[in-house]
Amino acid sequence: MKKIERRALLCLILAAALVLGLGFYAVRYVLYGNRWASFAANRHLYNSQGQLSVGRVLDRDGDVLSWADENGSRHYYESETVRKATLHAVGDAQGKIGTGALTAFADRLSGFNLITGAYSPLGNGNDLYLTLDARLNYIAYQAMGGRKGAVGVYNYETGEILCMLSSPTYDPLNPPADADTNPAYDGVYLNRFLSGTFPPGSVFKTVTLAAAIEHIPDLFDRTWTCTGSTVVGGEAITCPHAHGEMDIYGALANSCNGVFGQLAAELGPEVLQEYTEKAGLTASYNINGLSSAAGRFDFSGTTGQLAWAGVGQYNDLANPCAIMVYMGAIAQEGKAAVPRLILKTENPLGLPSLPQMTRKTGTLVESGTAKVMADMMSRNVIDTYGAGRFPNMDICAKSGTAEVGGGQSPHAWFAGFLRNEDAPYAFVVLVENGGSGADVAGSVAAQVLDALVNGY
Repeated sequence: MKKIERRALLCLILAAALVLGLGFYAVRYVLYGNRWASFAANRHLYNSQGQLSVGRVLDRDGDVLSWADENGSRHYYESETVRKATLHAVGDAQGKIGTGALTAFADRLSGFNLITGAYSPLGNGNDLYLTLDARLNYIAYQAMGGRKGAVGVYNYETGEILCMLSSPTYDPLNPPADADTNPAYDGVYLNRFLSGTFPPGSVFKTVTLAAAIEHIPDLFDRTWTCTGSTVVGGEAITCPHAHGEMDIYGALANSCNGVFGQLAAELGPEVLQEYTEKAGLTASYNINGLSSAAGRFDFSGTTGQLAWAGVGQYNDLANPCAIMVYMGAIAQEGKAAVPRLILKTENPLGLPSLPQMTRKTGTLVESGTAKVMADMMSRNVIDTYGAGRFPNMDICAKSGTAEVGGGQSPHAWFAGFLRNEDAPYAFVVLVENGGSGADVAGSVAAQVLDALVNGY
């Protein structure tokens, strides 16, 4: 009798293990089945050259950016400039661009579902509509003029990324043979907008400003006199030229390193760390499964080093996408939509996917502080950058000119947002070694925003 009981117990244990195993498999199948089906060795989805042989990639207006013919060969948009401008969003046939749709969203292009797997009765996969407008990418590419950097524009209410350019780039129909050795293609496989980090320069002063507004009660009653060099913690914090006497509005418009270096030292490392993390600059955003790069900041040095860190120098490194989202949060009085690249998918029968959900960030800046900052950034444009460069736009912006050392020209930044009711857009432009942020990066932003707001 005891032997029968032991055997029955063993059978129950094995049955329980089987049920648990099946449950574990079912859960993993639901969560990861799409990845399994889109594995590169799946001959049902990839041709003999290892290229995805199903699915079309389209922009938000329905322009077909890439498709596979009946033989499984991959094709791209007819314009070489558009192909280059959308490379890091669409991807290349070889799969070297990790953020490209052909690699990152292969599961959606495959037409996978939990019932039939990757099988499709028509055999040609799904249509994947990106949130991008290919014309905006075209204009951004032209405006960059072959310089390295990134351009991003997104709707801070819905999260839809309308423009995402990374440069250098290349034509996916004619990949350069010397991409790994030619300095002109340095970092070409990296999506600088999503995956790069760079010294932010004066764009970071918006974070220091947010902390100062909330921690320094008499901030708006103070005045400072800039002679071109200010000693903080025994170290000279220099400006390109003397700004003279100014209040905090003038200090932001003039982007005075001396003033913001003093504010950083007064605030202290713990406060700056807190507000940098709160702004989302040390975090990573999940963009339809793609992870943006997390920034890195060091406020642990001397008082002089802390002053430089507070103006976006020292060891500061920020991601362009995170900067753009922070701008959107200022526009939205604290929170912004998390960016996304997928607009929708349609199966071979023309049936659309479920609507994409808009996700919000946490509170990146307090509501009252955001309102004050927005007005100050609007004055930047009126007093310093020139509102005439941005017709029909209620624009708030901050430029940045980030020193990178080694005798190289500084990185040029321009970031901000529009307050137009019909144009809820935040933007960021980075031109590596471009020089003046307001002049160089601001010019790129002006061309892209003009097309977006005033028509092509």
